[in-house]
Amino acid sequence: MARIVIIAYKPKPGKALELKELTKTHVPRLRAEGLVTNREAVIMEAVDGTVIEVFEWLSADAIRKAHANPVVHQLWAEYAEVCDYVKLNSLAEAGNMFAEFNAVD
Repeated sequence: MARIVIIAYKPKPGKALELKELTKTHVPRLRAEGLVTNREAVIMEAVDGTVIEVFEWLSADAIRKAHANPVVHQLWAEYAEVCDYVKLNSLAEAGNMFAEFNAVD
């Protein structure tokens, strides 16, 4: 069964543009490894600059396989250079009944 995830990436100082560009490549790179579905990712930006991504893994097993995949490890290293992961509830928007974000194109 597919698993939809929501991830929040807080850009490191001066790395916002690099983070957005990296996130645009994230799902296509995972797809090339056979780990995610064909569902398009949704990439958004919070008022504080945090980038939020919603995408769909093929399964819980695909998530486990990602942890042993060298391409995924490379992606994680690239993300470590430009951001920190934060909890969704740390975003001001998460406190609203309808959380609204800006689209990242």
